[in-house]
Amino acid sequence: MSNGANALIQTLINSGVDTCFSNPGTSEMHFVAALDSTEMRGVLTLFEGVATGAADGYARIANKPAATLLHLGCGLGNGLANLHNARKARVPMINIIGDHAIYHKQYDAPLESDIETVAKNVSSWIRTCPTTEQVGTDAAEAIQVAQSDPAQISTLILPADVSWGEGGTAVEAVAPAIGEKASGTVINQIADVLVRQGKKTAMLIGRRVLQEEGLIAASRIAEKTGAKLFTEVFPTRLERGAGLPHVERIAYLAEMATVQLNGYDNLVIIDTQEPVSFFAYPGKKSYLVPESCSVHKLVTPEQDALGSLHELVSAVEEDSTDPKLQEAERPKLPSGKLNAAKVCQAIGALMPENAIISDEAQTSGVKLPAMTAGAPRHDVLTLTGGAIGQGLPVAVGAAIAGKGRPVIALQGDGTAMYTIQSLWTIARENLDVTTIIFNNRSYAILNIELERVGAESAGPKAKSQLDLSQPEIDFVSIAEGMGVPAVKVTTAKELNKALKKAFSEPGPYLIDAVVPSEYEGLKLKALPHVLGAINNIPSPIAKAIKKKIAP
Repeated sequence: MSNGANALIQTLINSGVDTCFSNPGTSEMHFVAALDSTEMRGVLTLFEGVATGAADGYARIANKPAATLLHLGCGLGNGLANLHNARKARVPMINIIGDHAIYHKQYDAPLESDIETVAKNVSSWIRTCPTTEQVGTDAAEAIQVAQSDPAQISTLILPADVSWGEGGTAVEAVAPAIGEKASGTVINQIADVLVRQGKKTAMLIGRRVLQEEGLIAASRIAEKTGAKLFTEVFPTRLERGAGLPHVERIAYLAEMATVQLNGYDNLVIIDTQEPVSFFAYPGKKSYLVPESCSVHKLVTPEQDALGSLHELVSAVEEDSTDPKLQEAERPKLPSGKLNAAKVCQAIGALMPENAIISDEAQTSGVKLPAMTAGAPRHDVLTLTGGAIGQGLPVAVGAAIAGKGRPVIALQGDGTAMYTIQSLWTIARENLDVTTIIFNNRSYAILNIELERVGAESAGPKAKSQLDLSQPEIDFVSIAEGMGVPAVKVTTAKELNKALKKAFSEPGPYLIDAVVPSEYEGLKLKALPHVLGAINNIPSPIAKAIKKKIAP
């Protein structure tokens, strides 16, 4: 016989969940104490948003869930933004939320809240465990649901007296539900669309088919049929680099995405959704698929995307077609004054083998895909749900799941401050994470949005809400205060030296790269006018402009 906390941890381990990102409180102390008697790895974070983002990054690389341990509804609420990103990424995760003892809840203590209501925003499965005897069964079901197609977030709420009570029994792993392949009818219909002569077709692929096996299958179809390959704006995990098929990402700016999709008669969608604008803009479309374009979906989220893609390859090909693979090619090292594009160039020139990039560089990273296309094979993890503050926590989880793979965290200065506490966990766990801050001293993306939405009379008071220059944020001092060695760079030469040092020595390192904003002054003023006119000019010219602005 064991208490509820021991039964819970052992059930997690029985199901392969052996890592827990935590920010515990009083109600979780029995879970914390139980860690000593198990092989569960406990990773302490200083903020719940770091724990939830780290569990997301872990799942993206490990292809299995981690657990989070959070304190009551307030702790869950603090982690909500990165749980939102994880839900949009469709990754498996188990949230363990401690609650007041059942008999204590009647007193409406200061930290009493409706945890289930908070959890409903991001969880597909929610349960408050009523008795110690039921802990193992409930935990096993939570894990099974999280790992079934489509992967999702399960939240198990554990009252303190259920946790400390005796009578808990661990449960063995329960097999997750694996989705069926698309029907033969759907596969044949889409195969017919792809091989149809005289029709211009694009394939938009996402989620589970963006690693090597899926990319090669999709590229074989594209090479056989002439279809154009795209992937979603913010992929969960995209394998790319030399020796893999190159896939063009749909642009964040809706006007640019419209240029990419213009002229296609058919859009075949595999494990993602139709392109839409991130926000509404006056007089502009929200749904970005051209009116004359027919949409064809291969699978639902509940179905087997990779297996269905292989069936589609067989339906399209009469004989074997080789995929088109990216050749190895690196840019030269940059020189002169530093800007965001040169930071991306240096990363492409020096990036180590088998790296993982956690990309939250925002506007500063717009040249990164072009600069790293032919670099050694790597994974890119992106901001799937758009809630900023993901990049550093995802880097934490990815580094732990990667078991020694080098991780590069690319951060805007504003986004970094949302979860800067991640640096402490990176230092504590001695993770091989190189953090690069694109320090343009502003919320640069919002300066663009201020112009795009057509807001009138944006004067000094309005613009001050997007300015991070006063006082200047000292990222070197912040990093060193949390145990991470750091350096500030202002020239390309300094950056090259810092990157070589960071990539040659294992462990954490932060580079504060001071760069001008990609869009400021006349360039910023002109951008809305260019975007507004781009769909009214000849397609070749529009595509050339798009390639210049967002390659």
